[in-house]
Amino acid sequence: MTFNDFDLSKTGDGLLPAIIQDDTTLKVLMLGYMNREAFEKSVETGLVTFWSRSRKALWTKGETSGNYLHINSMYKDCDSDTLLIRATPDGPTCHRGTTACFDTPDEEGFIRTLQKTIQTRHKEMPEESYTTRLFVKGAKAIAKKVGEESTETIIEAVSGNRDRFIYESCDLAYHFLVLMEQMGCTITDLERELSLRKK
Repeated sequence: MTFNDFDLSKTGDGLLPAIIQDDTTLKVLMLGYMNREAFEKSVETGLVTFWSRSRKALWTKGETSGNYLHINSMYKDCDSDTLLIRATPDGPTCHRGTTACFDTPDEEGFIRTLQKTIQTRHKEMPEESYTTRLFVKGAKAIAKKVGEESTETIIEAVSGNRDRFIYESCDLAYHFLVLMEQMGCTITDLERELSLRKK
């Protein structure tokens, strides 16, 4: 893909709108504009570079904050007048210190919501919580529970019992999330590692 592949006759200023999307979470991070030089520098360096309309100069996102955007892939839209860049951010994208420049709610889904609940239990350690009791017992006991639930899930899969498989899988998922929290890991860590294995 080259800058000549885009039709910017309708934009008026000859600048290419570039939407930046987190390659792991798919969250839209920001919108910027590129001229030919910014586009070519982005392709050459693998770092998102824009044309600053206010400063009338090139700026590589992260050059002052260190929060660079590493390009993984680039796509033009159906009208060839907008660019979508899927990138891996080094840190918060917005100058406010937030993940994105758009204040959209995170589409977390139930698993991430459960992960946050487990993180809260670990932080607050309420006495009546089963999760608290697991954390008190430590990594060895939690890992043992993951092993037990994994075995039960396998048994139901081999027996072909779908309902019991779903039930045991939920137990496995919950205890695995507890073990991840014990180890200081998150779902995002797993997603990033898995994204490196694309072949």
